[in-house]
Amino acid sequence: MNSWINLNALWKIVVIGLLMGAGLPALFAVGLRALVPRGGTVGGTEAGAAASPALLGKLIAGLCFAAILAAMAWGIYSIVHNS
Repeated sequence: MNSWINLNALWKIVVIGLLMGAGLPALFAVGLRALVPRGGTVGGTEAGAAASPALLGKLIAGLCFAAILAAMAWGIYSIVHNS
């Protein structure tokens, strides 16, 4: 093992980078997708009227957005606490 490469720190940086760099935007996309109403035509609505998403979709979206906000808060806390 090379003494100038810290492999323990390297794998942590790669994993956190992948989770935060690709995972959070993907989680945001899942949350937005959960807010889209299901089905083609919505019964009882006028043409052009927007249908509201199902309760389960709203719950999934809320959980996704809450996880993103928690990750952002953790990141800000980590920066401020370690300074």
